[in-house]
Amino acid sequence: MTKNLTEGSPAKLILMFTLPLIAGNIFMQLYSFVDTLLVGRFLGVHALAAVGCTGSLMFLMLGFVIGMTSGFSIYTGQRFGAKDADGVRKSAAACAFLSLICAILMTIIGLSFVRPLLELMETPAEIIDDAYSFISIVYGGITLFVFIQMQMNIIRSLGDSKMPTIISAFGLTMNIIFEPIALLVLNGGIPGAAYATLLSQVCGNIFAFIYIRRKIPALHVRREDFKFTWKFLWAHLRIGLPMGFQASIIAIGAVTLQFALNNFGSTVVASYAAAQKVDAIAGMPMMSFGVAMAAYTAQNYGARKFGRIIEGLKKCAMMSVGFSIVAGALQIFFGYELISIFVGEDQTEVIEYGRIYLMINGATYWILALLFVTRNMLQGLGLSIIPTAAGIMELVMRVVAAIVVAQMFGYIGACTANPLAWAGAMIPLGISTFLTYKRLKRAHLREIQIRQTYSQ
Repeated sequence: MTKNLTEGSPAKLILMFTLPLIAGNIFMQLYSFVDTLLVGRFLGVHALAAVGCTGSLMFLMLGFVIGMTSGFSIYTGQRFGAKDADGVRKSAAACAFLSLICAILMTIIGLSFVRPLLELMETPAEIIDDAYSFISIVYGGITLFVFIQMQMNIIRSLGDSKMPTIISAFGLTMNIIFEPIALLVLNGGIPGAAYATLLSQVCGNIFAFIYIRRKIPALHVRREDFKFTWKFLWAHLRIGLPMGFQASIIAIGAVTLQFALNNFGSTVVASYAAAQKVDAIAGMPMMSFGVAMAAYTAQNYGARKFGRIIEGLKKCAMMSVGFSIVAGALQIFFGYELISIFVGEDQTEVIEYGRIYLMINGATYWILALLFVTRNMLQGLGLSIIPTAAGIMELVMRVVAAIVVAQMFGYIGACTANPLAWAGAMIPLGISTFLTYKRLKRAHLREIQIRQTYSQ
């Protein structure tokens, strides 16, 4: 079901678009959550540390995938908002073509550099082989992640946030079924957990493809839709690649931080890994409001309804900050219980380290909420330079946290990496949002004058 986001109450449209996104993004994060939970419970803290220390490398690759495919689909949303049916189909074909090319390159690059990266990060000797076993299998199947994200983002660009949620839930259900079988029945160990995740991605891709073919005629591409000009492909690449690189730039900062954490030992690595899973799920409402803002902005920009973008920005920011306060409070007051889910209540040292992380991050979620809304609004307009600059700022602040703050204040200093990165990124985003707000307001007034002139 496609959804026109250019008519109706902006606040209601954004909220109703966001709610399924929250569920869908939580389901997506639960893939990693389930891996961490089952590995930690069934294979022990040692295995948990091995899988957990790959989190930044997972983010390095999968963050690029999510950002890139989201960027490709922004052009699709703009064509849909402009009621350009041919443009929507051609854009969908371009998304598929570019995704395939990028997936092949990412697989080659990922498998070539994963072991050197683990060594560069000074991964503890007792877990590096298991870490390599897990992440290399995931990197080998990166094409599956690319195509399921591509399909879900294209569906979202047409205003449907419910079906991607169902697709994510289906894939997660398959993972929950496959992984215990791999670990407990087949004794597959850490490689078994990775293969179970890839198999669930196969199921999700098939489900998404069948749904598009049966239910979304607007995305039924034809052979002639694959006849691209370089200009048309560039219209997708100029948004998609910066969004992908932006996520990877942020991930490089996470890799640097992981380097600092590895020097604190496997206990800290395990606690940080568990806390990050909770943190990732808690951050889903803010991320979801951002994704909704990008889709809403893209459609209204295509329809030249600039006033609606301004109103949507205000309402989305208010709702997202509200959600962030609730999520932060839950982490602050229930951090001990949340971390104990992963390792058991007897691992008191691991739990305490994780609780500290959750308290520091939860208190600053409101900054993250504003970051997601403003960055995605700019990306929905097709702007990529400032969001990329914000990503570079995040990288700089995480490196500072890893090299300077963590050395001065130890683990607590490392836990400030995210808040410092978010605050740093908001500097260019805040300035650009203010200037863009003024520009949209002028464009809105011009549109009103033009309509008044024609009506006379």
